[in-house]
Amino acid sequence: MSFETIIGLEIHAELKTNSKIFCSCETGFGAEPNAHTCPICLGLPGTLPVLNEEVINLAIKAGSSLNCKINQLNFMDRKNYFYPDLPKAYQISQFDLPICSGGYVEIDLENTTKKIRLNRIHIEEDAGKLVHLEDEPYSLIDYNRVGVPLIEIVSEPDLRSVSEAVLFLKTLRSILEYEEISDCRMEQGSLRCDANISIRPTGMKELTTKVEIKNINSFRELQKALEKEEKRQRELYNYGEEYKIKQETRRWNTGKGKCVPMRSKEDAHDYRYFRDPDLPPIVIDKDKIDNILNSLSEFPKNKLARYINQYKLSKNDAETLLDYRHLASYFDSIVKLGADPKLAINFILGDSLRLLKEENKEEISISIKKEDFVKLISIIKEGKINSTTGREVFEIMFNEGKDPETLVKEKGLGQISGEGEIDKIVDNVLEINQKSVDDYKNGKQAAFGYLMGQIMKASKGKANPSVAKNLLQSKLK
Repeated sequence: MSFETIIGLEIHAELKTNSKIFCSCETGFGAEPNAHTCPICLGLPGTLPVLNEEVINLAIKAGSSLNCKINQLNFMDRKNYFYPDLPKAYQISQFDLPICSGGYVEIDLENTTKKIRLNRIHIEEDAGKLVHLEDEPYSLIDYNRVGVPLIEIVSEPDLRSVSEAVLFLKTLRSILEYEEISDCRMEQGSLRCDANISIRPTGMKELTTKVEIKNINSFRELQKALEKEEKRQRELYNYGEEYKIKQETRRWNTGKGKCVPMRSKEDAHDYRYFRDPDLPPIVIDKDKIDNILNSLSEFPKNKLARYINQYKLSKNDAETLLDYRHLASYFDSIVKLGADPKLAINFILGDSLRLLKEENKEEISISIKKEDFVKLISIIKEGKINSTTGREVFEIMFNEGKDPETLVKEKGLGQISGEGEIDKIVDNVLEINQKSVDDYKNGKQAAFGYLMGQIMKASKGKANPSVAKNLLQSKLK
C-alpha cells in the first residue's frame, strides 16, 4: 500500500523587542541565569501585566508580510497548565480571537510555486528554560526567557513531504528576518517549531491521527525528526490495526536522534482557556495597519529575482547573499552608489565572508564605509590596481578602516600599466624560465599559466594582467 504524508508546522518566533511582553525586563540572550526577571514575569501574587505596544506592531507586521487578515479586535487569554518553567501555572496567549487570521506563504518547488495556507498568527509569552543536569536527580530553571514575546504561526496541513516542510520553514524565516520581526537565531531558540505529522493511504481525503513533535530548533533536526516519525508511522500501518497510531506529543531527542513519547495529546478544553481578566481587549486602528503595511520592505523572493535579472548575479550567488541580511543590505547600498555588482559580489561573498568567519563575528556585517568600498571598486575598474592587489587593499580596509586611495599611495600598490616596464619584466621571466618556454612550445598549455604567475610575482602583483598576457603571448609566438 502506498501512503501520503501530511505535515503542518507550528512556528514560534521571538519578537525583536528590547523588553518583555508584559514588563520592562530585557530580552537579550546570554545573560546570567535569572538576571532578567522581575515580580511580573516571575508571576508573583499582586502583580499586573501591561502589554508592550511594540509586540502588537510586530505581530501586525508579521501578519501583513504573510498575507493575513489583521483582526482589529482581539483578546489575550489564559492557557492553564502546570510545568516548572511556567511560574504562574498559566501562559498568557490568544485562543479564539487571535491578532491575525488566514494568510499564506508561497514556496518555490522545482517546477512550480506552491501556496501553503496559514491558519492563524497569535501572540503569547514564552516560558522559561529547564536545564537537565547529567547524573543529577534534579533540574535547574532559568526564568530569563519567561515573558519574552512570541508569535506562533500555525500552518494548515498543506505540506506533503519532509522537504516541503523544511523549505516552508526556510522561506518563513527569511521573511521574518528581512522584515526585522525576529532575529530568527535558531541556535539561540528565537525560532523553533513543533511539527504535526500523519500519513494516510494514497487517494484518501480524510485526515488521520496526527502526532506532534516538539523541541525542533534547526532545519537539519526538523528533517531528521520528520523522516524518523514518517518511517515509524508507515511501519505501524503495515503491522496491523492493533498497532494503530495514537494521538500524542513526542519530543525530538537531538543527541539520540530519535523521537520519544512525552504525553497523550491535549485538546483545547484541557487547557481551560478563558479571557485574561487583567488585560483589556486589543483594539487596533485601521490607520495603524495601513501604515505598517506600507512600511514593509522588499520580500526576499522579489529581491532574489532582482539580483538575478537586474544585476546578472548567478542564482547561487544571489541565494547565498540572501542568507545574510546585513550583507544583502550592504550590497544594495553600494550598488546604488555606483559599485559594479559583479565586482562587489566577489568581495562580499569571497573576502568579507572569509574574514568575518575567521574573526568568529556573531553578526555578519561589513564595517567598511560604503563610500570607501565604492572607491575601491572604481580604482580596480579604472586599472589603477589589479584585482589581486584589490584583495590586499580590501583586507587592510577591513581591519584598519582606511581609505583605499590613501592605502594604494602609502604602500606603493599602484598598478604598472606601461608596456615598456612590463616588457622588461616579461623578457627577464622568459630568460630565467627557458624550460617552461620550451614546454609551452611543445604543447603544454599549463606552462603559460606558470609564466604568467612568475610575471605577476616579479612585479609584486602590480603588472596589469591584460597587458602582461598580451606581451607574453606575442613573445612566445
